[in-house]
Amino acid sequence: MTNKTYKNLAFTFSFFIIFMGELMSSSLPKYYSKTLENGLQVVAIPMDNDSNVVSTDIFYKVGSRDEKMGKSGIAHMLEHLNFKSTKNLKAGEFDEIVKGFGGVNNASTSFDYTHYYIKSASKNMGKSLGLFADLMENLTLKDEEFQPERDVVAEERRWRTDNNPMGYMQFRLFNNAYLYHPYHWTPIGFMSDIKNWTINDIRDFHSTYYQPKNAIIVVAGDIDKDEVFKSAKKYFKEIKNTKEIPSKLHTIEPKQDGAKRVEIIRDSAVQMLTIAYHLPNFEHKDQVALSALSELLSSGKSSVLHKVLVDEKRLVNSIYAYNLELKDPGLFLFSAVANEGVKAKEIEKEILAIIEDIKKGKISKKDIEKIKINTKADFIFSLESSTSVASLYGSYFVRDNIKPLTQYEAKVETLTKKDLVKVTNKYLNKNNSTTVILKEEK
Repeated sequence: MTNKTYKNLAFTFSFFIIFMGELMSSSLPKYYSKTLENGLQVVAIPMDNDSNVVSTDIFYKVGSRDEKMGKSGIAHMLEHLNFKSTKNLKAGEFDEIVKGFGGVNNASTSFDYTHYYIKSASKNMGKSLGLFADLMENLTLKDEEFQPERDVVAEERRWRTDNNPMGYMQFRLFNNAYLYHPYHWTPIGFMSDIKNWTINDIRDFHSTYYQPKNAIIVVAGDIDKDEVFKSAKKYFKEIKNTKEIPSKLHTIEPKQDGAKRVEIIRDSAVQMLTIAYHLPNFEHKDQVALSALSELLSSGKSSVLHKVLVDEKRLVNSIYAYNLELKDPGLFLFSAVANEGVKAKEIEKEILAIIEDIKKGKISKKDIEKIKINTKADFIFSLESSTSVASLYGSYFVRDNIKPLTQYEAKVETLTKKDLVKVTNKYLNKNNSTTVILKEEK
């Protein structure tokens, strides 16, 4: 794969321009990137599909990994408050304007970044950028808007985590798999922290992380790249950076020195199980093989876990394996909901047996070819939507490395059985595991 970089002298004083050449042997659409003088990166991805649809996204390089113990959940809280009043808009007016021009908008907060998007007709791309610029520069963050929204977030925590057995089990998994690193908590944060934030905490977080130099605009769809850059410059060029952003997170989760096992007593009609193994971060060369392993294990009804645990042994209601790729070292997760009367330990035994089979090379050539075909088909299908294209590209740009994405298809093509066996033996080991079982007390 060859990427060509060019400088466009016409913009030397206000832009650094990168033109990405043809992404050879790749289904990815070409992208074009400029960086404004204030550090805001702008990425345009023309899809030339005559859809008259565009996804206008903004990513901030801040997620729950940037929070401090005692102040967890602030990144997610700020996502909620980002649609309240600005110097120019009343609370709720942002949504009304988007709806008024036929658009839809949403947002999400992850471990590594915060993402906002507006999907609309192409002609409304400039309006969307104008709205995002207003949020970046003019958010008022009033205490009278913050207090009721805090209650909304607390209720979300109860609904998704505290009163949801699966959600609670996953939360407790991260509490135990990570002891030092901020991945110790999920983006929702701890309830005691939610109840004790102040509006000044939120204001400080916003002024620190919601600056042009910490943001990336990604516009994908039926658009002209020059129009994207012109519009982004119009709305964002005058926004100033006002604070230093804290230096790179230095906390490293130490290598796990033995298996961890946790039992959670919870009101649940059935038992649940999750097993996690520590992995390197999203940039590591083993990630493609690890993603292929998750495809082999749990993609569809013909996957290994589904065939054995659902169809043959009827032990589980649902099960999946997932490769969680993060900016810092992540996890390979197994998660299962038992059928009534089935013990989680029975499921654990079967999962471990399947892992051992893969370690011994019990994978057929047909399995490898199927993984390649399905992975490529899923990847190409995801590129048909401007929303998914913007989200996909943005998730790599915001983590400061686009190479794993541009090289992905080529690496899938060269996958071998040996690669899957190697990563299974390397990472899916007892002393690298955290196992959480949720069950009702007898």
